[in-house]
Amino acid sequence: MWCAKVAKETSVEVQIEGRTVKLTNLEKVLYPDVGFTKAQVIDYYTRIAPVLLPHTRDHPLTLKRYPNGVYGEFFYEKNCPKHRPPWVQTATVWSGGNNRDMYYCLCQDLPTLVWLGNLATLEMHTSLSYAKDLPTPRTLVFDLDPGPPATIVECCRIGLMLRDLFAEHGLESCAKTSGSKGLQLYVPLNTKVGYTETKVVSKGLAQLFEEKYPDLAVHKQLKELRGGKVLIDWSQNDQYKTTVNVYSLRARKRQTVSTPVSWDEVEKCLKAKDPDLLVFDSDQVLKRVEKLGDLFEPVIKKKQKLPKSLLDATGGKGAVEQMANRRRGSGRGRYPPQKGQLNNPT
Repeated sequence: MWCAKVAKETSVEVQIEGRTVKLTNLEKVLYPDVGFTKAQVIDYYTRIAPVLLPHTRDHPLTLKRYPNGVYGEFFYEKNCPKHRPPWVQTATVWSGGNNRDMYYCLCQDLPTLVWLGNLATLEMHTSLSYAKDLPTPRTLVFDLDPGPPATIVECCRIGLMLRDLFAEHGLESCAKTSGSKGLQLYVPLNTKVGYTETKVVSKGLAQLFEEKYPDLAVHKQLKELRGGKVLIDWSQNDQYKTTVNVYSLRARKRQTVSTPVSWDEVEKCLKAKDPDLLVFDSDQVLKRVEKLGDLFEPVIKKKQKLPKSLLDATGGKGAVEQMANRRRGSGRGRYPPQKGQLNNPT
């Protein structure tokens, strides 16, 4: 790849799809334990772009940047950097907490992706909504996070149980590793639904699992409750939050990736009780995609309506009204409904 050819240069300009991108400090090691450099980060993102970009396109993006590597200080960046190239597209999103508009980056194309990599954006966290329709989640998400000594093996058990429950209500779901310790379950929607409904369902199911399987699951993020159990984190179903994007690198000891996995692989991990079966680094993911394609494609392609049976099972109309009132009472109701705005490149 072109990255390997220029890796020894301190600063170089490259042409990508007609755009000029300046790359700097390509030799800098960002993963010291394995000697993985910024050039290799950019190379990975360049090669994974055909399957990654469909999942980032039009979604507001939070950058998680590690300018001095995974052991250095990091920071989240919601406002797209002011020094961005003029061709980087942004989305205007009102921030109630900051009482002003925020201008999120949109990762629409390969030049933008390479530019983000040059900023040492190791992790990409995207909204569950399109920028032009922020009140509408495209998916319902669970982040399954193990409390030690539990591992992703225990997450697999809960994930499979959730998969089966959704299947009973006629819904297909997909799984991916977090790239860190846990497993994430996505239910494609891509239909007209609000966060109030997805919050009611996700919170209701998390509470239901805690009640039915108290030795396996918790739904509250209290550390003292989580030992040896799986936190069913439903709280990412919120238009004000972002979640690690599929195919994103993670800032771990080595360059692990948030990787789509088949349910067969999840079952095999549970049966073998081997957490290493669901750990993939950048090289492994590139080979998987070459062989399997994008296992996460249904998340953006499949259209499913959130069934009334599932809403009824998690509290029904009363729970929806209560959740809506709670959101208004939190102060977010003071602000106008979020419609979002795509900003064309200058």
